Parts: sequence; C-alpha cells; structure tokens
Amino acid sequence: MRYSREHKQETHDRIVRKASVRLREKGAHGIGVADLMKEAGLTHGGFYAHFDSREALVIEAFAYAMDRSMDNWRKVSDQVAPDKRLAQMVENYLSTLHRDDPGHGCSIPALGAEISRESPKTRKAFAGKLDEMIEMMADHITGVPRKAARKQAIATLATMAGTMLLARIAGNGELSDEVLKAGKDTALEGARRETPKKPKQN
Repeated sequence: MRYSREHKQETHDRIVRKASVRLREKGAHGIGVADLMKEAGLTHGGFYAHFDSREALVIEAFAYAMDRSMDNWRKVSDQVAPDKRLAQMVENYLSTLHRDDPGHGCSIPALGAEISRESPKTRKAFAGKLDEMIEMMADHITGVPRKAARKQAIATLATMAGTMLLARIAGNGELSDEVLKAGKDTALEGARRETPKKPKQN
C-alpha cells in the first residue's frame, strides 16, 4: 500500500515525538528500535522507511525535546514582565513537577551524561541546541554587554540542569526537595544580580 507524503511525514513526526519521551525516560540506550516503533504503533521493519539509522532518530528526538523545552520557556516567560522572565524560568524549571516527569522535561539532566559519550555527530547536534538555549536565556539578561549576559546565562543554565540532575538522583523525598530548594535559591540569586535595577528618578 502506498501512503501519501503527508501521511509518511505524520508517521515520521509521531515516531520522533514518542522517541523523545522514551529516550528522556529510559536513556539513549535504555530502549531499542523495536520498542520505539511499537510505541508509535508501527512494526520494527518499517523503521528504515523513515530513518537512515538509529542515530538519525536519536538526533531528531533530542532536537525535538530541546525545542519543546525552549517553547515552554517562551510560554512561561511571556506571562511576566521582562525583568522577571529569567526568574520565572528558574522557578518553572526547578519544580517538583519537572523533577517527577523527566519524559516531558529538559533533555540536559535526562541525557547530558550519555550525550557526552555519543558520536561526534550526535554531540554536535546536541551542542547546537544547547547553544540556542544559552542564547535564549541571554536574551532575558538586559543592561549588560552581550558577552557578560551569555556568561551569566551559561552559569544559570548549568546551575538549573545540575540541580535537576542531583534532585532526580536523590529521588523525591526530603533530600531531593532540599537539593531543589538550594539550587533554586542560588539560581534566583544569580537571576536577581543579572537583572539591573532601574535608576531612581530625581
């Protein structure tokens, strides 16, 4: 049976969406192609009609997940005034909701350690999306030179992702909550320093 180009693209996109969730839940090597295809309601044999290799699917799934994270950041930050956007992103990111739902959360704490051991092609794709995240965060740090804003954005994102990773390692009890709070306090303190105060009117 021949399928239309639109149908094939819809199927392709569905596989990527399902894979992005499962990879964040199980890790880059925690689930095989057959299981990923089954999740999408397809047979293992149909995989290569959509992807040249497993690596190709992994790269697309990573990119999709990171794009969704940035979409969520935009949605969250648009709800508040510009000088409060970075703090709002920190609050939303370092939440118990995000901690307890890795399948729909940020790829960095979920997959970062594994990505560092992947092929140069996969690492390059992930690094490109990481750079987009940093640039987006730097956009919310105003009143300082761009180089300084980018440096602060990297530090804030590193604090956020590292905190989330440690919180998940600790589970979902008191220690995990303590880690989340400590990381959030540190990241918010940094966000307050990054947002210059408006000069007083004479």
